[in-house]
Amino acid sequence: MKRPMTGPTVRLTLLAAVILTASCDKPAPPAATPKAASPDHAAAPTQSNRVAIPPAVRSNLGITFVTVERRTIENTLRAPGRFEYLPTARREYRTMLPGRVDLLVDQFEHVPEGTPLYRLDSPKWREIQQSIAAAQSTVAQYEATTSTFGPLQEAHGRHEQRLQESVDVWMARVERLDALREAGGGRMSAFTAARAALTTAQAQLADVQEKTAQLDATKVANGAALKAARAKVDLAIDAAASLLGIDADTLKAPGAGGEPPLWRSLDAIEVRATESGVVESIDLTNGAWADAQANVLTVVQPQRLRFHASGLQSDLGVLRDGLKATIVPPTPTKAGHGVPMNSTMQGTLKLGLSGDPDGRTVDVYVTPDELAHWARPGVSAQLEIVTDASAAQELAIPLAAVQRDGLTGVIFRRASDNPNEAIRMDADLGVNDGRWVAVLSGLGDGDEVVLDGGFQLMLATSGSIQKGGHFHADGTFHEEEH
Repeated sequence: MKRPMTGPTVRLTLLAAVILTASCDKPAPPAATPKAASPDHAAAPTQSNRVAIPPAVRSNLGITFVTVERRTIENTLRAPGRFEYLPTARREYRTMLPGRVDLLVDQFEHVPEGTPLYRLDSPKWREIQQSIAAAQSTVAQYEATTSTFGPLQEAHGRHEQRLQESVDVWMARVERLDALREAGGGRMSAFTAARAALTTAQAQLADVQEKTAQLDATKVANGAALKAARAKVDLAIDAAASLLGIDADTLKAPGAGGEPPLWRSLDAIEVRATESGVVESIDLTNGAWADAQANVLTVVQPQRLRFHASGLQSDLGVLRDGLKATIVPPTPTKAGHGVPMNSTMQGTLKLGLSGDPDGRTVDVYVTPDELAHWARPGVSAQLEIVTDASAAQELAIPLAAVQRDGLTGVIFRRASDNPNEAIRMDADLGVNDGRWVAVLSGLGDGDEVVLDGGFQLMLATSGSIQKGGHFHADGTFHEEEH
């Protein structure tokens, strides 16, 4: 026999999974002969806003809970956006010389710093090796010439010394013969011969001195040429090191056991990763011939992300650099396989330099302090911007937790004295920011409200249902109580 109902709120008994195994089709016991009830003792119908939600029902209906939070609702702006790489996140590895490319990595492979990426076999590299070898040969020639200046200068010095001694001897003889001639003695022929010998010795001395000066000048010129040749070698090795991405000292250091230096023994150029990352794309087929400056592959650092959102130009009065911002996932509930709504990221707002006149938006950027696991380039999300951090905070719940029963907003608070019951409440709501709404009464700090599954509870407790009923373990609702 159906129990009479008197109000829009109906009592719903939600039986636990074990009890619900008793089917509604179970034969009813023989009805007892009703006794006439006295009008003074008529049973009053019981009204209740509580709904039983045992674990089996919560599981089948997908019921989840969210704790009431204190948030700055009125001073919070929201902006949709997406994640993108920072300009410094990508690094292209191009061919520095024309040649054949042999790939050493695969797409999407994680490459630590120093990992060989590709090998370039280039005839142009052979020409560079030849130019370095020629420059070193020139240096060797100048060094050999420099080594001869010491003995030559010593020989010239001894020769000049002996000629100077000869000049001194002949000059002394000429002076003696000249004094003897003035005294009326001596022979004129002896004086003349001595003068001639002195002149010859002086001429020879002057010639040697001239050659010594030329030798000194040649030594200076050879030294300058040697210095220029060495500089040419250093510049050539520096240029090769820049091409190869190898330290110049490493490139020109002699090999172990008398082996030639690396610049000479290197047959092919091996390009290595300068930073760790992931191979995003490969632009050449393996073994292809590439021209100089052709892009071989691109390595990206996935952790170098920023969030790019579009704010309204009408909010430019409160938007400014340095505001604290929160990146929240697009899913407003906890149901399904989406990103949990509490998996957020914090950062500092940075206004872009331009806006969109057609959409009347302005670019805003946030680089997260710490990336969440779901942050990926191209993934959409929302940006919460608190324009006044000093404003008072209000009790708030997600808008998704509010159900509509006609024109009335309804929420379900988890009973504090029984976690297996939910209490239906008419929502007393304030302002909202598009995701969270302020609650003016009925809730306190630490309370939990139903987030997912609230719609099913609202339907079961709607004023349009004028009968008692119960949930089965599979989540279906059945009118009439057992």
